[in-house]
Amino acid sequence: MRKTNRFLQWTLVALALIQFVAGTQAARAQDEDRDDPPGRAARLGHLEGSVSFEPAGENDWVEAVPNRPMTTGDKLWADKDSRAEISLGSATIFLGSNSGVSFLNLDDRTVQLQLSAGRINVRVRRLDRDDVFEIDTPNQAFTISGPGRYGLEASENGDYTVVTVREGEGQSTGNGQTYTVHQGQRATFSGTDSLNADVEQLGDPDNFDNWAYGRDRRYEDSRSARYCSHDMVGYEDLDEYGEWQPYPEYGNVWYPNVSPGWAPYHEGHWAWVDPWGWTWVDEDPWGYAPFHYGRWAFIGARWGWIPGPVAVAPVFAPALVVFVGGGGPAFGGNVAWFPLGPREVYVPSYRVSEGYVNRVNISNTTVNQTTITNVYNTTIVKNNTTINNVTYVNRNVSGAVTAVPQRAFTSAQPVARAAVAVNPQQLRAAQVSSRVAVAPTSNAVLGAHANTAGHVAAPPAAVASRPVIAKNTPPPPPPAFAQRQQALAAHPGEAIPRAQLERMTTPAARAQTQVHVAPPGKPATPHMGPPANAGGQANRPGNPPAAARPNAPSEPNRPGNPPAAARPNAPSEPNRPGNAPAANERPAPGQPNRPNQPEQGNRPFTPPARNDRPPAAQPNRPEQPSNRPEAQPNRPEQPNNRPEAQPPTRNDRPSSSQPGNRPEPNAPANRPAEQPPARNERPPAEQPNARPEPSRPAQPNRPAEPPARNERPPAEQPNTRPEPNRPPERNQPAPESRPEPPASTNRPANRPPEQPQRNEPAPRPQNPPPNERPQRTPPPDTRPQQQPQRSQPQQRQDRPPEKQKPDKEKPNDKQPPGM
Repeated sequence: MRKTNRFLQWTLVALALIQFVAGTQAARAQDEDRDDPPGRAARLGHLEGSVSFEPAGENDWVEAVPNRPMTTGDKLWADKDSRAEISLGSATIFLGSNSGVSFLNLDDRTVQLQLSAGRINVRVRRLDRDDVFEIDTPNQAFTISGPGRYGLEASENGDYTVVTVREGEGQSTGNGQTYTVHQGQRATFSGTDSLNADVEQLGDPDNFDNWAYGRDRRYEDSRSARYCSHDMVGYEDLDEYGEWQPYPEYGNVWYPNVSPGWAPYHEGHWAWVDPWGWTWVDEDPWGYAPFHYGRWAFIGARWGWIPGPVAVAPVFAPALVVFVGGGGPAFGGNVAWFPLGPREVYVPSYRVSEGYVNRVNISNTTVNQTTITNVYNTTIVKNNTTINNVTYVNRNVSGAVTAVPQRAFTSAQPVARAAVAVNPQQLRAAQVSSRVAVAPTSNAVLGAHANTAGHVAAPPAAVASRPVIAKNTPPPPPPAFAQRQQALAAHPGEAIPRAQLERMTTPAARAQTQVHVAPPGKPATPHMGPPANAGGQANRPGNPPAAARPNAPSEPNRPGNPPAAARPNAPSEPNRPGNAPAANERPAPGQPNRPNQPEQGNRPFTPPARNDRPPAAQPNRPEQPSNRPEAQPNRPEQPNNRPEAQPPTRNDRPSSSQPGNRPEPNAPANRPAEQPPARNERPPAEQPNARPEPSRPAQPNRPAEPPARNERPPAEQPNTRPEPNRPPERNQPAPESRPEPPASTNRPANRPPEQPQRNEPAPRPQNPPPNERPQRTPPPDTRPQQQPQRSQPQQRQDRPPEKQKPDKEKPNDKQPPGM
């Protein structure tokens, strides 16, 4: 029994020691992994217009260079009428005009982007469960939940953000509230002290959306996607600049369309990018994927590029080369290099773990695991940069080795112009190394366009210094190059580990961090519908409301967004061109900015509906007396409740051809006050009483806008013209046979006449044939005729009796003339 207990005790002690050793090794591996650089970098790809770049930790904006790798702390600004594309492999970010972004964090699991102002579109192709894709603006943080197409627009003054979700879903967090935006919705988040959300259905894509879709389609239609991993950055550019051919030894090989004598890593420059160190930036438009993934081989008489396994996510490498001579005096003070070939192990020049070395090699070429382990133990663990007992196939290829003076190398000068000839004997005698022992300069940090510092477009100071709201806490900002320069000089050519970089950030720099982490948010319910605004902009598809974004940067010539200057006098005009009201909808009473205008020529022209009266017949009409209703169909001041934009029906249209409603030529000027029209009854806008007296001269100005050629003008429209040029009545008797008006002179203007037996010919058709204009005839003779009085023509049968105006005001109706 005692022996058994003692055995158990020793067993427990042994297990505890094993767990302790395993925990120590795991902690050590975790510390080593913590110093590993991320396995991906963002590519600054397609550029249009004026695009500026600011490296992490610097305060100088320089002209952006295509194919520049971007990482945490890097900033980008697209000026007016400019655009840019940033590729991440699993996602693409499209930057619009007057827009600025920066990476708050970028690693294998996190993309945290800061949008200070402007507009971006984001296409997410893959998002794993543990991945974070967050876009922070001045008043909210938007977290993408899955693959899809997203758009964000931050106002210039930082008081609102518009989020559009065409595919996918996401959550917006700010001020302790969280709103979910679903597919097909556009959400406007306004306010800074409190986050208010207005959600509406998404409109059609605009000019910027279509541009982003066109760029993104290149990924979906790429032939190179058959041979490369979809997470590889830049594979879509290979299609139009080369061809794929199978090769028995290496599989599918891509051959670029280049001139004779071309060699890899020859046309471009070297830049210093933390946390990797010396990084190659190629000049060719396709020059990203073949220089940070895969391997190069000289096959036959030309160079071919062999990608890594398609099923493995590739790991970014700053440059897959081997350095020769290390820039020391043994090699004439020059720095030389050549590309790695298939199955050759890449040895990083920065401190990394064994797991990182495995990933960066296995994902980029077909190589034996044992070979990787041997190289790691003999070179990296022993901190020996010299590589011995390794035969590199490209070292002896003619033209494969490129050399430049050390000064050209460290100042990011173009390699093709600074290249020098290499002595073959020196090349064979020189040692190869994984690192070039040369410290960088400030020009190497800024890149090939360092001379443009201070001479390029930059974001406004208010935008550059504006803080943003974040959901996840980003890492501290990287230190400036001046703070790193001493440490870099102590270990030439070796990048500073990530943990050491974080410790170098000063407390003052941490205090100036322009990120405010939002408190945990609770689910909130947004307001469904467009935000309240002025100007009638709420329902315009594809554009945020005008009132909600007073200073928003807008895309130039964006479809569906006419400039405000084109409608200066109609800030809240409901019937502006192109937005006629619905048939059963009337503007709200008391619309602002609708002054009483005697002439409509200065009002914005509204195209008439097909069966509507053209508004062109109304200009230049004399002002009506104040005691009679206006004769304009869309006046919101009228006290009726009938939709104004709908044309009158046949049964309620006032008759304009009845002479009983026309006043006597010598009627007294003072008429009795008219009662307002009955509710739901159209005011008698087209009745002849709206014409001036016959003694007034005819208006010389014709209507400014005649009706459309194929559009029939209503029959009553000519009667609105002033006397004496009264249009003729079709199919009516000649003016000589016209009956005498009734004897009453004080009858109210709107009272319908008495209806005796009809003795006239059948009334003319209401609508004349299309393309036929009424013929103008001389004015009728208004002198009294010595002929028996004929009975009044019967009222048109299409007017219902209930629509007639009540005759409670019929003073002196039976008095003889002259009373």
